[in-house]
Order: sequence, then structure tokens, then C-alpha cells
Amino acid sequence: MTDRLWWEKAVVYQIYPRSFQDTNGDGIGDLAGIERRLDHFVDLGIDAIWISPIYPSPMVDFGYDVSDYTGVHPMFGTLEDFDRLIAAAHARGLKLLLDFVPNHSSDQHPWFLESRSSRDNPKRDWYIWRDAASDGGPPNNWISDFGGSAWQWDGTTGQYYYHAMLVEQPDLNWRDPGLKAAMLDAMRFWYDRGVDGFRVDILWHMIKAAGFPDNPLNPAWTPGMADMHRVLQLHSTDQPEIHGLAAEMRALADSYGDRLLVGEIYLPLDRLMAYYGSPASPGVQLPFNFQLIDAPWDARGLHDLVAAYEAALPAGGWPNWVLGNHDRPRAAARLGQAQARVAAMLLLTLRGTPTIYYGDEIGIGTVDIPPDRVADPRELREPGLGFGRDPVRTPMAWDGSAHAGFTTGDPWLPLHADWRSRNVAAERQDSASSLSLHRDLLRLRRAHPALAVGDMTMIDTEGQILAYERHHEGERAIVLLNLGSIEATVGLPKDFVCVGALSTIDPSPLPRVGSHFITLKADEGLLLLDKFS
Repeated sequence: MTDRLWWEKAVVYQIYPRSFQDTNGDGIGDLAGIERRLDHFVDLGIDAIWISPIYPSPMVDFGYDVSDYTGVHPMFGTLEDFDRLIAAAHARGLKLLLDFVPNHSSDQHPWFLESRSSRDNPKRDWYIWRDAASDGGPPNNWISDFGGSAWQWDGTTGQYYYHAMLVEQPDLNWRDPGLKAAMLDAMRFWYDRGVDGFRVDILWHMIKAAGFPDNPLNPAWTPGMADMHRVLQLHSTDQPEIHGLAAEMRALADSYGDRLLVGEIYLPLDRLMAYYGSPASPGVQLPFNFQLIDAPWDARGLHDLVAAYEAALPAGGWPNWVLGNHDRPRAAARLGQAQARVAAMLLLTLRGTPTIYYGDEIGIGTVDIPPDRVADPRELREPGLGFGRDPVRTPMAWDGSAHAGFTTGDPWLPLHADWRSRNVAAERQDSASSLSLHRDLLRLRRAHPALAVGDMTMIDTEGQILAYERHHEGERAIVLLNLGSIEATVGLPKDFVCVGALSTIDPSPLPRVGSHFITLKADEGLLLLDKFS
């Protein structure tokens, strides 16, 4: 695999730093904690870590409201702590990606304080300001992703400013050359410190239609849906000019060598693919593919989904897959423990670069957040609709000691109820654990190029069996996933000679593979390795 780019054969691991490892007893994770746990990634078989925002911030949206793009929030540590972390990661052969938040800043960022100070301030156009509508109300009908109008009146200067997220998160105006130059300089700052790339937050939001027309109403919206869905974000997101900005970011990344850009983009498949760019104007290398998070857990539907995604990829486009992140419910919470194991096998054997969300490797599932512990601003603004993100941001469980070894203080969010048995130390000793399954899958992925970088062929099956073949230079693997709760028999190619197997539930599956048929147990995933041809 030496001819492959590092990120093509890599497995990425997302860290939510508030919840990963605390070292000073304040109940909140920090950079020193991530450094302390680097060997966990080496043991697991991870290649790159992506850290959610660590920048100075008022923490209204837990770091996605940035007040300084070239610093570290004191709760996480210092720039010196970051430098030690990246040096320690690189010493272990690990890449490190940072979260970059280019669509909006905090309203406490010095740029915004200048921008709102007067209409003739040099940084006025670094943000998006508009006059009121003829009736004195907001300039248009755009809705914040957190509910309510996306426009906030500013009495000092007598205009509205735009905020796609919270009112405390004014959107940056990437049409302004000065703002664009300052943000690209911020990226250079981190590249110069050695970061291996960025995950770019809500990339598809960064440019808005120049005339700011109303968004069309959503005819499918009904009460109980999120307020943001009352309109279709036709003019407030995914504008053609964004691809030019993505190309500029890519050119900057390429000037530093083998740096990676991952774009957060929630769009339909045809529009998602545009973010790869073109050979003449490349975009981000990996536009995030979130389809597994939202898709119904149905074999036939997933078969078609994977096939459609592969068919839609542009020439040279490399696939990627995720099962969860800091915004969406965990796989074990959505699917249950048995099918979460099947999903892990799916994630780590599909063609492309997978991203694992912290805690999924130990199978953290549903976490109940008492009303008095709710911290997420989205849940606080639209309570009871099920959009709260606290349950997927709870502390990592490392061992059976107090607070699961996460902190010596009081954790900022409660742990999952079964943390005494569902923790890294306990699962490392259990060959049947979720952690051991992930470690085994990643070990096989590293050992077999067919699984890491090989081509993929979907296999037609019936019922709740999802199947595909991976192959590379004479090596072949077959993945069989039973998404159902009953046994199912599957045929194998007549020339297939199994020399190795890994099951999500059976510690010794190989004796079952003796003919051209195999019976999958209920809720079982099976990875079969063929002999070399």
C-alpha cells in the first residue's frame, strides 16, 4: 500500500475533547489528557485523530463559537500543551487533524466587536449585515438551525446581522477579501505547527446568495419537526461560489504537502459529490458521507445506498464512511448492542476511509441526561424534540475506578449507566468485547490491503443479508452481514477457499466454513478471508 496517500488507507478517530480525559480535576477533558491516552490509539490500530474545537471560546456552543482562531482555551491547556501533544502523536506515527470553524465566530471575537462598533469600521463587512425589511422586521425569512429567525437586530448600528446557528455565533462574510485572508492565515498558523489537516465545520454554509432572497417554504414541514425545516435552505447554503473557496483551502493544504481536508456537508448525494471539485480545481479530499447515520437499518436499502454512493463518486474520488459524531445518536443507541457490532464491521470493511467516534469502540449506547444536567443549547432552545446532543458527548470510560478514570472531580456530564463494565480496561481483557472486535477488525484491515484499499463488488443476496467482496492484487475478502434477527444461509463463490474468518459474535467461526454455503447466525457479521490466488 506504499503508493497510497496516507489518508486513503487510514482510520480516523474523532475526539470530543471535553469528554475524553481530564487531568486537572475540573471535570472537563484537556489536551494533556489526550496525550496521556495516545497509546490507546496505537493499541486499537488508529492512524489519525481529529479533535473537536479547542480554541478560546465563551463556550456558548462548547467551542463552536470561536473567539480566537490561533489559540487554545485555558480549560484545554496552552499552545505549549498542543505542541507537546502533536509531537507525541507524530512520534507514535499518528496524524492529527483539528476542527476548523470557518462559517461563524463568537460574538465575543475581537473581529465582531469591531464590526458591530460602527457601520464604517474597517471590519464591518467581515460579517453579514443587512437593513431591516420594509416592515422593520428581519431582512428575509431565513431560520437559524437552532430555531427562530437567523437575523439579530443590533441597536448600536441599526442593522441586522446574520447567524445560521446561535445568536452568539454571527456568520463570517467570506465574500470579503480581508476576512478570507485572515481565515486562511489562521489555517497557516496551525499548519506551521504541524497539524496534518482539518475537518471543516459546516462547509456548505459558508457562502450565501448575494441578494438574500427568501428561502422557499417547506411543504413537508409539520409541527414537531425542527423549526429550521420550516423553510428549504435554497439560498442560505450550498451556493456555487463555495467551491471556489474550497479550492483555495485545498491549494493551501497542498502547499504544505500531504495535508487532508474533510468537509462537513449534509447534502443529497448529487450535491455532495461536487465538493470533491475537479482535476483542474480540486476541493476537499473527503466530503463527509453521513448516509449510514440516517439510513434505515435494512439490508436491501443499504445495498442500494452503498452501490449508489460508489457509482456517484467522481473519477479519483475516494469514499469515506461514518456511523456517528458529536451531533447524532450513537450506533449502539440506534441499533442495539448486537447490531452495533455488525455496523462496526460494516464501517471498517467498506471501501474508503472510516471515522470512528470516541466511545463507539466500547459500545457506549443510550445515556440518560437528567433535566438538571442538560447543557446543550439546542436542547435548551427546542426541548423535548429529541435533538439534544448531550447523550453523545458524555465522558469516556477508561476503567472501573471513580468516574471511570475520566476525572478525579465531577464530570461535566454524567457517564453511561454501565460504565463499570463498559470501559476500556475491562473490555481490553475480554476477547468478546466491543473493543476487542474493533481491535481485531483494525488489525485485519492493516494486514490485508484488500480491506484497506481494495476494490469492492456488491453481492446480490436476499432478505436481511448485506454482502460484498473486497479484492486487491490476488487477495480477496467477503463480508456477510446479517441485519436481521433470524438465521440466514448464504452461498459463497465456488472458487472461494476460506483461510481466516472473524465473526461479531462467534469466537471460532472458521469450522462453519467448509462448503459453498454458510449459515449466518442472527445479528451476526462475518468477515471471510480467501487464500491468495
